[in-house]
This record gives sequence, C-alpha cells and structure tokens, in this order.
Amino acid sequence: MLMKAPEKHGLDAARLNRIDAFLKERYLDSGKLANAQLLVARDGEIVHFSSQGAAREGGKAIDEGSLFRIASMTKPITSIAFMMLVEEGHVAVDTPVHHVLPEFKGVGVYNGGGGGVPFVTKPTNEPMRMLDLLRHTAGLTYGFQNRSNVDAAYRAAKMENWHGGHDLDSFVAALGALPLEFSPGEAWNYSVATDVLGAVVQRVSGVPLQDFFTTRIFAPLKMDDTFFAVPAGKIDRLTDCYTFVPGKGRIMYDRAEESAWSRMPKLVSGGGGLVSTALDYHRFCQMCANGGELDGARIVGRKTLELMTMNHLPNRADLSSMSKSLFSETQNAGTGFGLGFAVVQDVAKTMMPGSAGEYYWGGMFSTAFFIDPVERLHMVFMTQMSPSSVYPIRRELKTMIYSSLT
Repeated sequence: MLMKAPEKHGLDAARLNRIDAFLKERYLDSGKLANAQLLVARDGEIVHFSSQGAAREGGKAIDEGSLFRIASMTKPITSIAFMMLVEEGHVAVDTPVHHVLPEFKGVGVYNGGGGGVPFVTKPTNEPMRMLDLLRHTAGLTYGFQNRSNVDAAYRAAKMENWHGGHDLDSFVAALGALPLEFSPGEAWNYSVATDVLGAVVQRVSGVPLQDFFTTRIFAPLKMDDTFFAVPAGKIDRLTDCYTFVPGKGRIMYDRAEESAWSRMPKLVSGGGGLVSTALDYHRFCQMCANGGELDGARIVGRKTLELMTMNHLPNRADLSSMSKSLFSETQNAGTGFGLGFAVVQDVAKTMMPGSAGEYYWGGMFSTAFFIDPVERLHMVFMTQMSPSSVYPIRRELKTMIYSSLT
C-alpha cells in the first residue's frame, strides 16, 4: 500500500496521528474494542492508514489484509448495482416494485391485529416504488427493532436468518404476505428494503446477486477481498466479532475460526451480508468520489452518482422529521437520504464539522465510511462491535479528521 504525506494534501499529520492515540486510550486500552483500523484519503491518495489491536483473541495484530464484516456498508454497493441496471434501461427509479417482484402486488398497510390475531390491512395510498427501497420509505422494517406487531411478525418468520429456510425468492414471498408499517413514502424506517433491492437486482439481471457483484463491481474495481462467504484460503485473515451486553461488556459474537461468514448463506443479503477490507472499501469509495470510475473501470455514470447523493426524502425533509425508527445508522438532524446513502443537508444541524453534500453510512458492527466531494476527502473505519450505537466513535472520528484539515 502506497501512502502519501498528509501535508501535501492539506492535512496535519500530527493531528491525524492523535486520532490513533485517542482510539488506543479511549477504546483499546479500556477493552471497549478489540481493534480499530482507520483509512483517510484525500485527492484520491491514502494519507493516513493505521491498524491497532488484535485480529483474534490471543492472536496477531490486525493489518491491511484483515477481513471485517461490513454489515450495512453492503447497502451502498447494492444500490449502485441497481442503478447500473437503471442506466441500462432495464428498470427505473420510479418503477413500482410489484412490476419486478409480483409478490408485492396488493400488499397492504397494518391496520390492526398481530400477536396471534390475524392482521387487518388497508390499501396503500401509493404503490411501493424502487425509490422507496433505495431511501427506506417502503413501509418495511427490521425484526430486531422490537417496536411493533409487524416487526414481531418478522421475528416469528425468521426473516433475517441468512442460514435459515429462506433464499431471496422465498424471502420476498414471505415479506409480501406481511403488512407494511406505513404507506410507502409517508415515513422513513431503517429496514430490509435493501435486501429486497438485492432481489430486484437478481430478478432483473437474471444473475445471482453474488455473481452480479463479483463480475460487475468487485472484479472491475479489483476488490478481490470482498465477498459474502470468506474463501477457505483467506479465513485466517477474518477477525473475531463482538457484541456489547449491558452489565457484561464486550463478549464474543462470531468467532473467526468457526464463523458463520465462512460458508455461503442461503439468503444472500444485499442489506448486510458482505465481508471486506479497508483497502477494498476504499476503492469503492474512490470510485464514487471519482464520479463512478476508478483506474479505467467505469461502474456508473457521473450524473447517476449525483442523483444518488441528492436528498430524496419528500419535501426535502430530514431524517429527524421522517424517521419512525428506533434504530438507525445516523445522527438524524440536518441529514437527508439519497439513493442508498445518508446525505448531509445542513451542517449546523448535525453539530459536527462537515460539508453539505457529504454522504455516508455504516454497519451494525461499528464500521463506517464517509465521502466528502467538497473537500475531496473520504474515510473508512473498521472494527467489529455491535450494536454500532453503543459508542459515539463515528462522531468522534469525523470531528477529529475534519480538525486535521489545514
């Protein structure tokens, strides 16, 4: 890996280095996190890359080859895949979902029932469109939110069990039999919408989702360490994964040697299934920052990226006014949502340094990225601790990175 001097790209090296000291003192020495890896790039060049902590319990330190479960950082990749099909004329952003997935034809909105009582539904005011899948306004949810009779039905149906009974087609069929939480377009709720979008990519292209990703995105971008199942020859590079339990702290969630990510899931999750490295995800970010191209490989067009990184919430609302979600990957105020990314609209309302038009997302294991087109700056952060809301590390990292700009 070639790293350039930060000063040549308008960053203060001492201020970048103090981020590493902060991570060590605040999170690693305290045992809150097992490891932390930070990549900062400007003008297309990596200007800071640091790795701290152990990849596995009692094992070697993480390094640039370490593999991390990126969870919902899969979502922007799925959204890009869908927009590739839009560019080819196979589908449109405003196409009703049931035109591609007829399992959703006639789906209704929750109007009573649940908890052992049959659901009562009412018709949607508008059809669910691909736009709603891309921006999480479809009326779908996640079972782990534990906030409604609808998400309880998701848990009962084991909708999010990747190694359970569902493949993508039966997953869509099961979802189509459940009510929506609200009529599409009327609210924002973090949800399985991007998993459904993955099913759209698979159905429209006629290619298994994992193969579409590999041939159309990962191979052209030379993202050779990004996959749904870690190959046997690379499993020694997979890191341990932890979860936070109140009163107990950090406990093992998925041990690398026997990881669920070492075998191909039956349900291929475009919403959260990928494993990757910081360097691979950096290449994805750089492709986006370049307007859809990297090293001669064009993935999408420049105007498509511009469309994806506009705020598509109705009436240009922000997430704080539209969110129904107890769980989200974002500070809601001043932030809109585009076609697969959160998008900063009002920097003052976020109460963090940044730029209008910056776009980003993260994963449940506390991984994160942001891309700032104004400052020509992006970050990739890797660790393995769920839930992502347990520590304010993303806010801290963003503040400290922007404070390094000269």
